[in-house]
Amino acid sequence: MLTDDHAAWGHTTSTGLGFTTGDVVDAHFAACADAYRTALGLAGLHRGWHVLDAGCGSGTFLPLLAERVGPQGRLSAVDLAPENAALAGRRAGQLAPPVDVRTGDVLDLPYPDDTFDAVWCANTVQYLDDGELARALAEFRRVVRPGGIVAVKDLDAALLTLRPGDPFQLTDFFRHAARVPGYAHQLLRTRDLHRWLRRAGLAGVRQQTLLIEHYAPLTPAATHFYGLATASVARQALDSGLPEETWTPLLTPEHPSHPLRSPDAYISEGNVVAVGTVPPGAGLR
Repeated sequence: MLTDDHAAWGHTTSTGLGFTTGDVVDAHFAACADAYRTALGLAGLHRGWHVLDAGCGSGTFLPLLAERVGPQGRLSAVDLAPENAALAGRRAGQLAPPVDVRTGDVLDLPYPDDTFDAVWCANTVQYLDDGELARALAEFRRVVRPGGIVAVKDLDAALLTLRPGDPFQLTDFFRHAARVPGYAHQLLRTRDLHRWLRRAGLAGVRQQTLLIEHYAPLTPAATHFYGLATASVARQALDSGLPEETWTPLLTPEHPSHPLRSPDAYISEGNVVAVGTVPPGAGLR
């Protein structure tokens, strides 16, 4: 789960230490709302289902999930951070169908076997090391009925590009940082999610990568989120001894040389959605 490595990037579970993982997802959603809706559509959720939002953050996806399952469906949500669960609970209060929001760990979900028709897990597995990812997927499989769905969405840092300038600046940094276990490695693991779902015993695994692109003139929401994101990467790059002249302009979007200020500004990212089905007889596990 969240470690000192993640805290160094600015991701915390406590609003007293910077910005929370829920804050990050909310800012990302504001910048990429259409892509979020498209990603959820790839999960194959049905009306009337009971769906768990695992690692729900502040509940950003709950309104979209409510649209998918309809008023006859049910939603549950769980997040490790009590403040995120509280925010999700307030957001859920505006929705139909009813939503049960709890504080809990995706590595030890507080639900019996075969409780749900589907689990949706977005922007969460990037915080899990390899062993934790395997445990989380085993938990998702456990709480979903045979024939139900496990769907995981996350960022693929290999598709991050910022221009004008060196188009490989961000990806080269992630390759450099991923030489040791930690958050950067986990952000480059995303396009292997299909393999992880198969190893977890899921059947019919399918995967799709969505390229999200923003170009000038950037919306205020995109400028805000990607300003935060590039500053986080720049801090890590400078702390690891990479050239100041390359990375200092990214510390703030107001820097005159920041690519986001250019009339030719462009930034892209990749989001992966991997989906598998709990096989028949899984309830005997």
